Amino acid sequence: MGAGAVTAGRLGGSAIAALACLAFAAGAAGAAERAKLPKRAVESGYVAATGNTIAVHGGGDLQAALDAAGPGDEIVLDAGATFTGNFTLPATAAGDPIVVRSSDLADLPPEGQRVSPADAADMPRIESPDNLGAVTTEAGASEWRFVGIEFGVAPAVPLNTGIVRLGDGSETRKEDLPSDIVVDRCWLHGNPTADARRGVALNGRREAVVDSYLSDFHEVGGDAQAIAGWAGPGPFKVVGNHLEGAAENVMFGGADPRIDGIVPSDIEFRRNHLVKPLSWRVGDPSYAGVHWTVKNLFELKNARRVLVEGNLLENVWGDAQAGFAFNLKSANQDGTAPWSGTQDVTVVNNVVRHAASAVGVVGRDPGTQRLTRRVTVSNNLFEDIDGDDWDGAGTFLQVVSSPPPGDRTPKGPEDLIVEHNTALNDGSTVIADGFPADDFVFTANIAGHGPYGVKGSGESAGEPTLKAYFPGYRFRFNALVGGQASLYPPRNFFPATWDDVGFEDLEGGDYRLAPSSPLAGQANDGSDPGADIDAIEAATG
Repeated sequence: MGAGAVTAGRLGGSAIAALACLAFAAGAAGAAERAKLPKRAVESGYVAATGNTIAVHGGGDLQAALDAAGPGDEIVLDAGATFTGNFTLPATAAGDPIVVRSSDLADLPPEGQRVSPADAADMPRIESPDNLGAVTTEAGASEWRFVGIEFGVAPAVPLNTGIVRLGDGSETRKEDLPSDIVVDRCWLHGNPTADARRGVALNGRREAVVDSYLSDFHEVGGDAQAIAGWAGPGPFKVVGNHLEGAAENVMFGGADPRIDGIVPSDIEFRRNHLVKPLSWRVGDPSYAGVHWTVKNLFELKNARRVLVEGNLLENVWGDAQAGFAFNLKSANQDGTAPWSGTQDVTVVNNVVRHAASAVGVVGRDPGTQRLTRRVTVSNNLFEDIDGDDWDGAGTFLQVVSSPPPGDRTPKGPEDLIVEHNTALNDGSTVIADGFPADDFVFTANIAGHGPYGVKGSGESAGEPTLKAYFPGYRFRFNALVGGQASLYPPRNFFPATWDDVGFEDLEGGDYRLAPSSPLAGQANDGSDPGADIDAIEAATG
């Protein structure tokens, strides 16, 4: 796999359904129930203007243009001009989207290709002069599209709490939520040495961020994300973006919605590049001198039917938290949304590199009623999951849960399927704590055994842990590098070293199994254990 950013095109709604075959091609999962895929999709294709063109030159009144525009109009901003203010998207009559675009759109990458900061000369700049949004939405705002815009914050502002706010989370009626808004080929960024809490807040219906570049979202002592959503039902589309966020690059949940029953749902998250620059890491040779709060790369606290496919996730270290690439949990964050919970999450065909630990699944946070259910982690490559280098445990999979409130039965996450992954980790294979997790399937993975292998708190490694923490488990056809066969159920494999796995080129990073590998064809369906690297490369582009 190359080290460059992942590029992406667009995905239509029918393509999500087609991914069912791709995500679930790894074989039967026993009694566990697989994650359900998104039911709805955001169609984000560019629609050319059908109405009037409103030109706004440098020094012009952007808010007046936004207020005057009608369905099908386009607002064309001069490339290189700066528009400073807290601009509001008004509610308009139903019809074709209103497009706000650069005058140099033809000089920007075409639809389906990501922009970068190098394209800034062909973009107008919309910037916030304070801690509020550069763009926010009026109640019921809908049918807006930004194309080729730079969004930022004025240089002297010490903290901005969110640059583009597609719903701010204060809405108390569904009809007040924004809808049908797309951010397309835009550059959104904070200032390098100032606090910038969030790039885009997705808190509405049918909202998308595509082929954009979000950078420098970080905060000292607070959580900052490139993209976060907590108060809208979706669907949401996040495809083809570069995403930098210090605490979490992306998060759904994390604050309680004010509308009863709202769960961010039907989330398509594909072909993005999530990265924390090493200049944010204390002690790195490139460290820039500000200790931002760092936690995880991708986190869910309240989400339903999420597809995470074909992404590249890089660089997370132990800091304010343990440094997991994926942190998947259920959390009634503020205690006012008892319906909060995460279920039906499919993580397939991703590449994760340079992380303190790989995947954390939490049944529920303290005070949370709902339980995390139906998580499928299939055909991913985890490379350089190194606790020593990245200040963590080097764990492949951690499964934990807190007790529920009231008299509910304490349980761990249910229907967790982990199959056909290749994880080059130096810590334990599976760490468990809390309460038993029903319907656990762990099949055809290649992973490091580390010091403890499969180990639960208070139990011996191997079968005792599986029986205590994963009743009814299915644990077969795995290759645990450095493990002992006597500790585990039959029909697993235990190469002594990584060299003994038989990769095509371990040093060169080709993690396909060579035909001469003793593991070749040894999975339950006659395929190879570990990830299908060709499928990952096709998905990530």
